[in-house]
Amino acid sequence: MRRGFLAALLVVNIHAHAGQDPKSKTATYDSPSVGRTLSYRIDFPDDYATSGRRYPVIYLLHGLGGDESSWDSVRPTGAGRIPWIVVMPDAGNSWYVNWAKSEPGRKNAWEDAVIKDLIGHIDSTYRTIARREGRAIDGMSMGGYGSLMLGLKHPDMFVSVSSHGGAIAQAQLSSNSIRKSGGSAYQPGAAPRTVDANSSTEDFHSPVERTPRGTMWATAEDCDSYDPFQLVLKTQREKLPHIYLDCGSDDRQYIRASQDFAKLLMEKRISFMYAESPGGHDGGFWSRATLRSMPIQYEVIRQALKNNEHAETKAAANR
Repeated sequence: MRRGFLAALLVVNIHAHAGQDPKSKTATYDSPSVGRTLSYRIDFPDDYATSGRRYPVIYLLHGLGGDESSWDSVRPTGAGRIPWIVVMPDAGNSWYVNWAKSEPGRKNAWEDAVIKDLIGHIDSTYRTIARREGRAIDGMSMGGYGSLMLGLKHPDMFVSVSSHGGAIAQAQLSSNSIRKSGGSAYQPGAAPRTVDANSSTEDFHSPVERTPRGTMWATAEDCDSYDPFQLVLKTQREKLPHIYLDCGSDDRQYIRASQDFAKLLMEKRISFMYAESPGGHDGGFWSRATLRSMPIQYEVIRQALKNNEHAETKAAANR
């Protein structure tokens, strides 16, 4: 890596540890895609209230069984010292996909809840840099799958994507299972419910309530359309976001998938960054992992914004 890049990472890492935690709040937004009100946690840069500037945004996606508070003990202390807005949404046990089928009266377009409703709300409510160059996405476990999948499915929305111990083979395994079973639909977490899981935040608490009602993937083709292993090959190379991938060497459940994905990228000569270090599928590893990935993702954003500014200046000069 170039000397300037390393210097930038050092500066951001120093900022990420300095002082007290950044200003943070919990808020809600209306999501027509799932027919309910959803919560999110948001961190602001220290000078947000006084600067008048616009800031890039990183979205942090939680794992299965998590919510908007899952990142409280995982993200680096003082992450707001990096000059960006950090958004941590609650998406239940949705896997961040638009479900193939929903029970009558239910809406389970969770991909749209993030891509359309949440990002639209954030960009219209706060002073964001509302374009690809100013937006990154990150996730752990189920959220690692979600961030990689959404980043590759919507390369026009994110300049950088990161996955920590991600369940990134979920769609691939489900597709194989459906094909072997002769077409049986994939429906995770099926269980009886005693409350409405599609109305407001107040009734959105237990694992049963937080698992969407319906069928996640009805066919192998449904799975394939959400499979990062296929999405990365279908996207034009010049449009791919920067990819950062890591996993704990003791994470027996997901390390093979991370290694297989890294191998695929190497075989296809697709640029990416991969890290593997001691740790399991737990908060300790994710905390260390985000400490590494966040400065890298910020530097990708910074360079993209700088390049875009130069391109706009050159285009204006040629008019």
